[in-house]
Amino acid sequence: MGMTIIELPSPTTRAKDSAKLVDQYGRVATDLRVSLTDRCNLRCRYCMPAEGLEWLPDDSVLTGDELLRLISVAVERLGVRSVRFTGGEPLLRKSIVQLISGTAALDPRPKISMTTNGLVLGHRAAELKAAGLDRVNVSLDTLNRDKFRAITRRDRLPDVLAGLAAAQEAGLTPVKVNAVLVRDVNDDEAVPLLGYCLERGYHLRFIEQMPLDAQHGWDRRQMVTADEILDLLSERFDLVPSGEPRGAAPAEDFIVDGGAGRVGIIGSVTRPFCGACDRTRLTADGQVRNCLFSQQESDLRAVLRSGADDESIADVWRDAMWGKLAGHKINDAGFIQPIRPMSAIGG
Repeated sequence: MGMTIIELPSPTTRAKDSAKLVDQYGRVATDLRVSLTDRCNLRCRYCMPAEGLEWLPDDSVLTGDELLRLISVAVERLGVRSVRFTGGEPLLRKSIVQLISGTAALDPRPKISMTTNGLVLGHRAAELKAAGLDRVNVSLDTLNRDKFRAITRRDRLPDVLAGLAAAQEAGLTPVKVNAVLVRDVNDDEAVPLLGYCLERGYHLRFIEQMPLDAQHGWDRRQMVTADEILDLLSERFDLVPSGEPRGAAPAEDFIVDGGAGRVGIIGSVTRPFCGACDRTRLTADGQVRNCLFSQQESDLRAVLRSGADDESIADVWRDAMWGKLAGHKINDAGFIQPIRPMSAIGG
């Protein structure tokens, strides 16, 4: 069963004076990922060591007012139409409700989502919905409590499951579940995870493990590929490509058993979708990253704190995005993993 591969673009001569976040290949960034913190209350083995990391100093992290100003520049001046709050774990940010409500008050109002590990979502889902959050993505790699403890180094599986149910009840839909399969760790859970999500109306997405761990110990041989995931699922379910235009969506959707539900496969490594990427990223310390795997960042925090006006900030952001490369180059012999891990970049 194959998947569509989006070809990488060729450079364009398009002028760099667009009001939007255009790159030299003609792609336009309309999806902003905002990391609210690099801290997390889990210690997933494929992400960070048991003792955690050296967290960002408090004075380097953007304040709530600074974050809202940059988000407003992105939405009102640069054409961003979707804002996703990430981390680390975004629900560790004390001002999360105010950040959501402030973003929801922008004109035009962007779609607002959040990627979370779900540990405290059960207590906060209704509050987040009331503030303006539209939907959530919850990370869940296993339904086995012992495995969850082994992977995350925390015994919190019941809390995550409760968080998913609370999100569904609060209307943070569609509730999406993100799962990463690691060979000989949880690669036997593809079918159980999909069955669980289908029963509850969640939209499951499997994501290939990417080289973004803090330990820089990523091993391609441990990664369960998109093709392998499809093979595992096909042993139990009938999967048919949805046939809908994929656009900039990272996942290719498959209809399960003739319409019982859907499952997404994100083949970030083996089937990259860089040619249609529409994302721009803002780290918790105010750095713009034009690609998840970029080796360079542009310092919006310094520009912001220097007293620059909104249009000057927007110009720096435009310049940052213009330099975006054609693709992430994971499959090139000379690939170098970013210094920042996923927890410090934001998903």
